[in-house]
Amino acid sequence: MRSTLLKNNDLLSQLKGQLKEATPRVEGKIKGTDKGFGFLETEDGSSYFIPPPYMKQVLHGDQVKAVLREEADRKGEMREIAEPEELLEQGLNRFIGRVQKVQGKLAVVPDQPNLNQPLKGKCVSGLDEKDLDDGDWVVAFLERHPLKPKDNSFFIEVTELIAKQDDHYAPWWVILARHALPHEQPVIEEDWTLTDPEGLVREDLTATPFFTIDSASTKDMDDALSITPRTEGGWQLQIAIADPSAYVPEGSAADIEAKTRAFTLYLPARTVTMLPKQLSDDLCSLKEGEKRPALVATLNLDAEGKLLEPTEFKAGWIQSRAKLDYQAVSDWLEGQGDWQPGSEEIAEQLQQLKAFAEQRLQWRHDNALVFKDQPDYRFILDAEGRVTDIEVEDRRLAHKMVEEAMLLANVAAAGFLAKELGQGIYNVHQGFDPEKVANALKLIEEQGLAYHDEAFTAENLDTLAGFRHLRLALDDLPSGWLDSRLRKHQGFSLMSTQPGPHFGLGFESYATWTSPIRKYGDLINHRLIKAVLSGSQAPQLESELTEELTAARKVNRMAERDVKDWLYARFLEPKVGETFKAQIFNINRGGMRVKLLANGATVFIPASSLHANRDEITCDAEHGWVLIKDEVAYRLTDELTIELTEVRVDQRNLIGRPAA
Repeated sequence: MRSTLLKNNDLLSQLKGQLKEATPRVEGKIKGTDKGFGFLETEDGSSYFIPPPYMKQVLHGDQVKAVLREEADRKGEMREIAEPEELLEQGLNRFIGRVQKVQGKLAVVPDQPNLNQPLKGKCVSGLDEKDLDDGDWVVAFLERHPLKPKDNSFFIEVTELIAKQDDHYAPWWVILARHALPHEQPVIEEDWTLTDPEGLVREDLTATPFFTIDSASTKDMDDALSITPRTEGGWQLQIAIADPSAYVPEGSAADIEAKTRAFTLYLPARTVTMLPKQLSDDLCSLKEGEKRPALVATLNLDAEGKLLEPTEFKAGWIQSRAKLDYQAVSDWLEGQGDWQPGSEEIAEQLQQLKAFAEQRLQWRHDNALVFKDQPDYRFILDAEGRVTDIEVEDRRLAHKMVEEAMLLANVAAAGFLAKELGQGIYNVHQGFDPEKVANALKLIEEQGLAYHDEAFTAENLDTLAGFRHLRLALDDLPSGWLDSRLRKHQGFSLMSTQPGPHFGLGFESYATWTSPIRKYGDLINHRLIKAVLSGSQAPQLESELTEELTAARKVNRMAERDVKDWLYARFLEPKVGETFKAQIFNINRGGMRVKLLANGATVFIPASSLHANRDEITCDAEHGWVLIKDEVAYRLTDELTIELTEVRVDQRNLIGRPAA
């Protein structure tokens, strides 16, 4: 009898195994919704519905294996659904969220789109649950997951209180915590002593009339200029760059911290420095009237604005004659305002720098690339962190004068490092992504775009000249629609230890060294230049360093964007119902995104607000347009007037619709 039962059990297990193997399964990523249901999206583009009961076992972003089966919906119709059964990769690990007590017990709602489920847990790391109130911002870790073996529910551990629910500075603290970025300057107790490499000669250049041009509030001045006309035409431009490498030896505590931070982080109303402020704002800052160590490049240009070889680099001591302000200098050169240069010497140099910048801009237009100016937007905040206004800051004449000098200095440094060492920290941009160039060419051919009757090919688009010709052809078009579409096929700017072209700027190579107070890569380039000048051995750079710097730059940009999105939502919440001029910059199947021209905020326009009948509207991301009844109604870069209809501050989302 027992033998028969065992045999039957074996048969039953075998049958169950066969049924399980026969049941279809798929792997994919969970996409949650605010309705309780979700979808499993696979790599091949398939999407499977997940009913609410099954969604309680997973979170948005989880990578899972799911069983496919059919079941009846509310109307009795059969449909294919996915039931998650195995967790392949957890989508949520460390996260930022808000406390929400559930029946008096601690829970945290993740601050992420499509994740509105309170997750129960406990405090660790010395935190006391009694000190946490609803709405407080915390750091938490997901420790248990229902699809993990031996787990039967979600469970989290709260490790850090970021900000109380009524803290007006929460946007800064939360975003910095989200990206694991420091929120204060480095604190390093050290007797800062200037130390140069053996063999380096530092010349006394304090008699040279250098001056700085920065924003009025800038404290970390890292570049100073001096310019004189050449008797044979053109200019001799001297560019002095602050030299923090003189105080920060490789491997020191300050160097290790700077490498970790990689960049100074500039957020609205808050700057988090890469170096201790004693260095960035004092000992290394090129302050007016103060003797400071610097690396100095002497560049010669002809009357056409072409850089002549060779460029001379030297270490020196300089003393800035004046700290000038962008706005005041621009006003003076444009014949407005009350400000006057402090001396005839500075006045003459400003006029020469203006002439240099105008000629250099023309040279770049003829030989490299010049992009259209884009305004900056400055947040005005009160003492409690509330946004009172957002001002448009156009790039004026003084900005362009300094920018042309810095671009030129970085081109010169790129050539110097390539010739002397064959390595450095380079910014490279290869133009089109190799995997997307065929699609770009198809798009160019569809529009009949050519340059002086010369057709574009994969071969000439892979050259600086060909890419430049494309840019010039695009600039001649009446609309930016095609340009906007082609940008989606371009690669990203990266950092590299090896010289390479920068298609976006139109330069054969580009290596920044002009902001060593703010950028670790620039600090490295200073050390390399000084190694050449002193005749010492330069360190061999590893590719991992540039990968880390590229990643850090991306994180910093994301943090800046996230803080601004939050402040935009706060600022515009009282302005629901108002109308704004806007420009379309993105179209996807759900609608389109526009930028408000008055302040730079991003607003989403849902497809449902563009046309009432969803069957008659197509939001086509590939073509960059919206079709209504098969007619083009909106295109990328079109300008329109929109009404702000909703602001979701908690989600940092702005919603609008075309104004009537």
